[in-house]
Amino acid sequence: MKVVAVAVAGGLALAACGEAPQETPGNQSSAGTYQACMVTDIGGIDDRSFNTSAFKGLTNAAAESDLFAEPVNTSSESEADYEPNLTQYAQGDCDFILAVGGLMGDATNKVAAQFPDKQFAIVDFKATPNNVFSMQFDTAQAAFLAGYLAAGYSKTGKVATYGGLNIDPVTIFMDGFVDGVAYYNEQKGTNVEVLGWDKASRSGTFAESFIDQARGKAISDAFVAQGADVIMPVAGGTGLGTAAAAQASNGQYVVIWVDIDGCESAQQYCNVFLSTVVKNIPDLVKEAALKASTTNGLLTGGTIGTLANNGVSLAPYHEFDDDIPAELKSEIEQLKQDIISGKVKVESPAQPK
Repeated sequence: MKVVAVAVAGGLALAACGEAPQETPGNQSSAGTYQACMVTDIGGIDDRSFNTSAFKGLTNAAAESDLFAEPVNTSSESEADYEPNLTQYAQGDCDFILAVGGLMGDATNKVAAQFPDKQFAIVDFKATPNNVFSMQFDTAQAAFLAGYLAAGYSKTGKVATYGGLNIDPVTIFMDGFVDGVAYYNEQKGTNVEVLGWDKASRSGTFAESFIDQARGKAISDAFVAQGADVIMPVAGGTGLGTAAAAQASNGQYVVIWVDIDGCESAQQYCNVFLSTVVKNIPDLVKEAALKASTTNGLLTGGTIGTLANNGVSLAPYHEFDDDIPAELKSEIEQLKQDIISGKVKVESPAQPK
């Protein structure tokens, strides 16, 4: 995505070598001096998913605090851009440097170690330097609810999921989804099948991209040909291809979105979104940025979003609310409480610790 470079209040003194990263402004009303800067992964700022929601957290922080200047962001075109983009922000006037996505973990560890007096933060990764605040999410818990929902809603007895890449922040969703379907089968004596992911072997279907909508459509078409009528893509913008194909299918299948409520982030596809496995990235990012802006020193450690602290959740059913039986809704609500209490254990090798 091409974005327009803007002059940030106070100026960002970027490194002399290489091109300066292109920046997109956030909240137009901010007038303070605390500069929040975000580097996206290759999904870009308009992925309608975790990059979009992370930047929303920064703009919300700026809207709540007069300390903040207008947040800026840089969209990485390739994985090779992560380190230089983070470095140029660290060399500049950025006070809070946010990296988004587990793919940026190694680059964040490296650059943060080189600039120990700078405040860094990262979404979906546990960083090692003390100057990085890590925000992780136990999305297996909310995806477990989504799997139960999918199994209860399916008319064909086949549901599916696929990922962008075979990495922990992706497979944690798929693990929870598969286990939620299995729990439904156990409770109901049914045999709903999941296509696209084998939790035991850690193998399944991956688009190898977070931006290729055509690939998302092709994967979904293959699942539907095998009988799937509910699909959960965990693939950022690639999943928009699934949503568009579902909309064109005239009700042949529905989609469970991830990260941010699909009916808010991709409203044009709301009529095919059964629900969303939500990571409450905006609130966690906002809270981290606000705390960092008033902390004497650096914000260290991290936080994990769960069902108990509303860091993860299952979104409202929106246009499908009348189509989901009251009994199924009630069972999902009880299942949520059982997960919170520990009565039902949700486990994934990819869970944050």
